Amino acid sequence: MEPVRTDLAPFVRFADGSEPPLSQGVRNGPLLFTSGQGPLDPATGAMPADFGAQARQVLANVEAVVAAAGGDRSSITRCICYLSDRSHFAEFNNVYREFFADCPTLPARTTVVARLVREGVLVEADAVAVVG
Repeated sequence: MEPVRTDLAPFVRFADGSEPPLSQGVRNGPLLFTSGQGPLDPATGAMPADFGAQARQVLANVEAVVAAAGGDRSSITRCICYLSDRSHFAEFNNVYREFFADCPTLPARTTVVARLVREGVLVEADAVAVVG
């Protein structure tokens, strides 16, 4: 197994500055497993308030981890998506469909409504991709 890390996706530290016990992604042979990606902009650390903007940033962060392992969005075979509120489901589907529009096959997907850990986070996602 090989850890994957990129500055093009956020790696959030705890309040005391220590690192969380996880990798942004782990490659095991041709498979890449990403950790959950939230809506933080990796360059600024800012989080959009708008759900659609958060969803687009989450998917861009997932894509950045996949790219760091040698893949692209068409390499993504499975996504697990977490929404803080069921009322965002239709909008998420629109953003997701737009994000994967030029891929020949949509990834398999599970969507869960859950209480997310960080305050203000409306959406999070992780993925499995076939890379390299």
